[in-house]
Amino acid sequence: MLSVPTLWIVFVVNFVAIGIVWTFVVRSYPNLEATRYWCAGALVAALGAATAMTRSFIDPQQTTLLLIPLLIGGSILILAICLAAMGIRKFYGVPVSWRFTMAMVAINFVGLAYFVWHDNMAMRILIYSTCQAVPIAMTLPLLFSRKNGHAHPGARMAGYIAVLMVAVYVVRSVAALLKVGGPVSLVDFNQFQAVVILMLVFLSMMWNFGFLLMAIDRLRAEVADLALFDDLTGAANRRQFLARLNEECTRSGRSGEAFALLMIDLDEFKEVNDNHGHAAGDECLRRFTRAAESRLRTGDLLARMGGDEFCVVLPSTTLREGAMVARHILEACQGEVVQGNGVSLGLSASIGVAQWRPEIGLHAERLIAAADRALYTAKKDGKNGYAVFDATPLEAEPVLRKSA
Repeated sequence: MLSVPTLWIVFVVNFVAIGIVWTFVVRSYPNLEATRYWCAGALVAALGAATAMTRSFIDPQQTTLLLIPLLIGGSILILAICLAAMGIRKFYGVPVSWRFTMAMVAINFVGLAYFVWHDNMAMRILIYSTCQAVPIAMTLPLLFSRKNGHAHPGARMAGYIAVLMVAVYVVRSVAALLKVGGPVSLVDFNQFQAVVILMLVFLSMMWNFGFLLMAIDRLRAEVADLALFDDLTGAANRRQFLARLNEECTRSGRSGEAFALLMIDLDEFKEVNDNHGHAAGDECLRRFTRAAESRLRTGDLLARMGGDEFCVVLPSTTLREGAMVARHILEACQGEVVQGNGVSLGLSASIGVAQWRPEIGLHAERLIAAADRALYTAKKDGKNGYAVFDATPLEAEPVLRKSA
């Protein structure tokens, strides 16, 4: 038969081990703030179980002394589950509430104290289980949310385990009220309650494994972002741009709907780097990215190809509309000023505009070449402007129109 001391020993050892694992995760990945809450939750849970376990060393006849570790240990365990729930909220960028946590701890302490005084074990189990289940249940909308239309394995696992934990707490409370398995005392649980508690211990351990998978999912997503985004400007990188451009060519090849491409160079960028330092050059790149993105629509893609060269993919956009977007980007740049060695540097760019046509088909490089030729004309004709590439068919000599 499972005894109370055995259950508490299992609980303490289990959560000390989990806490050690989380400690290494926190030290290795300090930017994942949620892991600090999960680490604290595991170690606090071990402390709460150890505190509650001390009642096994107290004479059963000294009822008053038995109540002290029960009240303190139970309240610490409520704090532990709230810390775990706070970690989930932190993971999703939702504000955490210490007020709610303290309220749950206080409700548990007062409720247990009242029904210790009136000696009602079933109500103590009900109050404790409710204070454990409520913070867990409140995390379910976050765990089952679909960020960017995708469900993440770690969060889904944690969500399913949370549902099971809430269900077990409900079953435990009902069983205590109906006296399933016999009476329960301060010192001894009946066999049914002992099995339920053991289930909760292992479900809690699995819940933490779900958190660990959530952290792995987040780190993997960050690595994927590094492979697709420029770390200086935050714009898409060349790899993402080429993949998107090929997708748009394929889509337009099927539907016949045009899209536009902008090729962009910052004016006098080499001089900025040479005369005012690379820090000023980097700031120019960041300022241009922010200015350009402020004039783009949802679904447009701004990518940094390297150095001061950028591209913009404009889905469902004609050549005329692409030229308007180019003009808006140039207008946004006019208000940007970068400080370099005490000198105010204006920001300007040259833009080439081209449109996909059936002659291009799946050959994305042809569209890039057309936009690049327009860009060359824009720079040759005075910079700080845009030019459009308009040729039918593609093999014919293009007609390039420049606008300031």
